Amino acid sequence: MPDETNHLPLSRNTSPADPERLERRNSTDHEQTLAFAVEAANLLKDLHCEDLLLLDVRGLSDVTDFILIGSGTSKRQIRSLGDDVEKLAKGRGLSRFGRDQDEDTTWVVLDFVDAVVHLFEPTTRAHYDLEMMWDDAPRVDWKRHDRPKRQP
Repeated sequence: MPDETNHLPLSRNTSPADPERLERRNSTDHEQTLAFAVEAANLLKDLHCEDLLLLDVRGLSDVTDFILIGSGTSKRQIRSLGDDVEKLAKGRGLSRFGRDQDEDTTWVVLDFVDAVVHLFEPTTRAHYDLEMMWDDAPRVDWKRHDRPKRQP
């Protein structure tokens, strides 16, 4: 069980007052952020991340617009998933504002300002229960939809 003194950055109580964070929040394109969050969710799914959930917290949070939550099956996978999301962001011209993880790598959080990615080991995810914290946030349909096949 996680140490009760740990806290996840970017909870409802996080202050958006950091000047650099404010500057970046005021200069981003929300459609670009949503596209990145959806692409990150699909990448994580392709890499066998489980129980993915993308939340639209615009109007509910002063800190970010989208929160992506997923579960990994091992410390190594969680670390690797975080690295892969960072590479995706870099390829889209997005820079990471922050990254944090607990000592045992049972959770990793990646802060891209307008999108935040939380990757958890399932027990740690249940402990922090971000889904309950943000239960009033709309869920975003991030899954790829196959195009209908043409009939010959």
